[in-house]
Amino acid sequence: MSESPSSGPVGVILSVDPDRFAEVVEAARGAGLTVTGEQAILGTLSGTIAEDRIPALKAVAGIESVDRDRTVHLPPPDAPIQ
Repeated sequence: MSESPSSGPVGVILSVDPDRFAEVVEAARGAGLTVTGEQAILGTLSGTIAEDRIPALKAVAGIESVDRDRTVHLPPPDAPIQ
């Protein structure tokens, strides 16, 4: 049986309690997050996680918000204004 598309990994950006940063990073890993970037001074963390694990990630104490990573495509500088 194949895995459903909704359970594939998605990029996320987390806002984390900076006073408990290391503790929260470990708890997020325990919830299934693969960490790709840590910005302790800013209190942010980025990574990938299976779509169906996002609710468990949101429930981790010390995580203030979970936002999906998004890519924005801009036209080239010489493109006409739309």
